[in-house]
Amino acid sequence: MGVAPDVWAMKITAISAQQRDKNRVNVMVDGSYRFSLDISQVIDLGIRVGREYSDAELADLENESQFGKVYNRALEYCLMRPHSSKEVRDYLYRKTRDSRTSTGMVKKGVSPELTDRVFRRLVDREYINDEKFAKFWIENRHVKKGVSHRKLQAELFTKGVERTIVDNLLGASERNDIDELKKIIAKKQARYDNEQKLIAYLARQGFGYDDIKTALKDEE
Repeated sequence: MGVAPDVWAMKITAISAQQRDKNRVNVMVDGSYRFSLDISQVIDLGIRVGREYSDAELADLENESQFGKVYNRALEYCLMRPHSSKEVRDYLYRKTRDSRTSTGMVKKGVSPELTDRVFRRLVDREYINDEKFAKFWIENRHVKKGVSHRKLQAELFTKGVERTIVDNLLGASERNDIDELKKIIAKKQARYDNEQKLIAYLARQGFGYDDIKTALKDEE
């Protein structure tokens, strides 16, 4: 009867900083590159040179490596500007799909379980908050160009924000359609050779006929 192999035979032999990303390190196992981790993950997981791991434990660490990569990319996405929970879920879903690299190789997507974990971490750390996102969108959407409440409402619904949140924030907003109309009229009026064409354009932007007539009269 043969002797069972030593399940603790694999050892961390080196940890070195990456050249491209100073916040990540390469981890060498038995002299060969095995995976990379964030510096914070190295500390949290107690990774150190000389420590031994089984196959199963190294597989868990590789999963942590993948989690760190996806989380950091998702965090960068969230920090570009506020995003709705639906936008982030759609972004993470794309990470689960296989893709091709520039060399034509197929890159496997990550597991849905991993992206669910990334999403929960972002929520826990308040990088995802639909109410804050909707408030940002209402306050900043076409600040100078003007946009109707109806169009803002439709945009936020498309982005997955609940109606209650949208209605409450729009109701509390100081923006009103008359002022928004005046912004657009000031920029667009010279492009239209008659008033009816301008009215039709403004109606397509989600403004009501009475508000359009009022704003045009004020401008006159």
